[in-house]
Amino acid sequence: MNAEALAPRRIGHLGPPGTYGEEALRAALGERAGSVELVALDTNRDVVLAVEAGTVEAGFVPIENSVEGAVTETLDALVHDAPGVQIVGEVVWAVHHCLIAAREIPLVEIDVVASHPQALAQCAGFIAERLPNAAKLAQVSTAEAVRSAVEIGDGNAAIGSAIAAEMYGGTVIESAIEDVAGNKTRFVWLAKAPLTSPWAGNPMAAATRTSLVFSGFNDTSPGGLVSILSEFADRGVNMSKIESRPERTELGHYLFFVDLDGSIEDAAIAASVEAVTAKVRTLRVLGSFNAFES
Repeated sequence: MNAEALAPRRIGHLGPPGTYGEEALRAALGERAGSVELVALDTNRDVVLAVEAGTVEAGFVPIENSVEGAVTETLDALVHDAPGVQIVGEVVWAVHHCLIAAREIPLVEIDVVASHPQALAQCAGFIAERLPNAAKLAQVSTAEAVRSAVEIGDGNAAIGSAIAAEMYGGTVIESAIEDVAGNKTRFVWLAKAPLTSPWAGNPMAAATRTSLVFSGFNDTSPGGLVSILSEFADRGVNMSKIESRPERTELGHYLFFVDLDGSIEDAAIAASVEAVTAKVRTLRVLGSFNAFES
């Protein structure tokens, strides 16, 4: 990007207050958390749109979970709704789910357990084993699930973050209830210009990942995708991820999201992207950025 770097004053994230996204965002900002305005928005798509519209200078959204895979809402919004938005950084955050209620109650008294669908899925084993009679209730966010469960009380519980329990006056009944140890989520920083050190670590170091999306090639013939991907392999460029989403034209045609190890400034990656561009109808570099693990 050729734009001048900026220090964000307003950063959008998925609300309401107390989501894992806010937990990761505050940790990533460190001491800077008190010097910026954190803007809680209703959906991840709303965060992307706010960055595109310029109502916030930066956004912080999940893009992939190690258990449940891609956050498709984020991917779709980036491609279809926000042509001016770039990924300018990445933070990998370890997610630890808590079972939260209004007060300390035995698990057998819990009739309903609420959370975001991904959190429910990530704790499916715990729910089946320890809460077999509880109905699962999907909510728009983990924080809203905690707020509602604490407000209703009785036999209601929620799966959410420790900071959500603190914010909404809940009690943590069980901690670290996720089924898979090492459950992590990739969060990405979004902006329309480079950001000056908005997160911990050294974001101004050389980019360690390049993300791009392409579509529009002969994807109905054998070897069509192989022909595209070989442009990376033949130059020794490692693909750390490939994901497909519907192109929204007709059934059977897809957008392909690819993550590459290295910077767009690397000769091999630059040459690969140029070669792929010549073979597809559209290719967009979503960002070339530094990845930081908490």
